[in-house]
Amino acid sequence: MRVVRLGYRLSRAFLHTLSGFWLIRSRFHRLSADAQGQHVNIWARKMLAISGIELVLKGEPLATGPVLLVANHISWLDILVMHSAVYCRFISKSEVKRWPLVGTLATGAGTLFIERESRRDAHRVLHHMVAHLHDGQVLAVFPEGTTSDGLSLLPFHANLIQAAITANVPVQALALRFVDRRTGEVSHAPRFVGDDTLLASMWRTLTARELTAEVTVGAPELARGRDRRAWAGDLQREVQRLRDSD
Repeated sequence: MRVVRLGYRLSRAFLHTLSGFWLIRSRFHRLSADAQGQHVNIWARKMLAISGIELVLKGEPLATGPVLLVANHISWLDILVMHSAVYCRFISKSEVKRWPLVGTLATGAGTLFIERESRRDAHRVLHHMVAHLHDGQVLAVFPEGTTSDGLSLLPFHANLIQAAITANVPVQALALRFVDRRTGEVSHAPRFVGDDTLLASMWRTLTARELTAEVTVGAPELARGRDRRAWAGDLQREVQRLRDSD
């Protein structure tokens, strides 16, 4: 039954991916920014449903900016989950742009790409983030910089938090968690960390039964005199508090 479930979900997910690819390549550029955001949100929610994942949103992320969203990072599913909760523009590693289909979808969804090893490119992306925040957009980052085990958090990198300080806009913390609806316990099926491979993570996720993605949303907050490192530390503790409050 697991193999049958996997084949069914994979075929539907592939067709849905192609539909998103066609939309972006054919007419996405002619849509207004609001319409683009709605299409991304609807597409992401349908992809979660195809994958057998229920979205549970606890609280309300700001749907209009300027705001910077920060969240913990567990899985390759996290961007899809957050797009299902609210449309936002992600800051992502530049390699994603070169991935077949995924790179086109990410670019079309407004992702800003960064060369993580390049200090000069970090300054470039920071400049663009500030400009987009001044334009009233919703941006999103994973300050851990990589995936963690979903139980504890890695230290939050402070560099991209500087964009919210420079633009003088709020940051809103979001805690992500995957739960087995049958037991109410944390599910490690979507985890993608350490020795996990993408294929193994996808197999566990797409063959899992009754999987829920929970997004718990905190209150927006301003820096109020904190520098980026102090604020990053406070945001890490807030995400941990939100995650543990479930």
